[in-house]
Amino acid sequence: MKILIAGGSGFIGRALTDSLLADHHQVFILTRQSPESTNQSQWDGQTTKGWSQRINEMEAVINLSGFSLAHWPWTKSRKRKFLESRVLPGLALASAIKEATHRPRVFIQASGINYYGLRGDSVADESTPPADDFLAKLTIQWEDAIKSVEELGVRRVVLRQAVVLARRGGIFPLMALPMRLFAGGPIGDGKQAVPWIHMADVVGAIRFLMENQNANGAYNLIAPTPTSNAEFMRAVAKTLHRPYWLPTPSFMLRVMLGEMSVLVTEGRYCQPRRLLELGYQFRFPRIEDALADLFQ
Repeated sequence: MKILIAGGSGFIGRALTDSLLADHHQVFILTRQSPESTNQSQWDGQTTKGWSQRINEMEAVINLSGFSLAHWPWTKSRKRKFLESRVLPGLALASAIKEATHRPRVFIQASGINYYGLRGDSVADESTPPADDFLAKLTIQWEDAIKSVEELGVRRVVLRQAVVLARRGGIFPLMALPMRLFAGGPIGDGKQAVPWIHMADVVGAIRFLMENQNANGAYNLIAPTPTSNAEFMRAVAKTLHRPYWLPTPSFMLRVMLGEMSVLVTEGRYCQPRRLLELGYQFRFPRIEDALADLFQ
């Protein structure tokens, strides 16, 4: 299968590319970095210049582009970069598909689990309406950027991803650092959700949804076992054989991180209902199993 991945040189893109290549798929990558091989094309993340002809050869397009929310502080200019780095690549890819003489069968678009907001009385699933905060509005515009491909007869799949846990890269090594230094504990009262998913299940779910002709619309990419911040940090402490200390006050993080602190001080419980109904089987449904694999 010929697959184009925008953002293929990033955190998730590299893991997905390695998995696809291992099964003899042909992978072509759009990257803002200097190309490292013949299967990579450099782009500006905004236009179709220099690569649009590739679309005619592709059976699937996967868009993983987006400037990480882990960059601090969240200034107005940085928030604009969060938005533009998500919306503009989607618009460019949709434009290339519209102009193509041979269109891909499926378009897979990354998004975020924060679509449902950072708090709520019920457990959110794909039928839950979007929230009205900054992160939710960001995901809505992110997803809307590629809606037009459905009118062109292309199957559209949206991935509302939780925090991705991997041995290297992403924010998990930073999350685990306090425990490694014997200084970890819950954040605030520890009751807020920690939405997470193991990298193996991110890659597995993307491939599952790409290959399943019945998959369309939004899917929550989140482990099926709800995990609170206290449960998450206690599991990290147990896996690393570290003490589980006093909580870190939420107000301290708000002072240090500003608005970005909501990523760790708040969190809504969510379920991957549609993914489970479609038949996907998680390799790491429990945080204890995920951590055992990551720290082995």
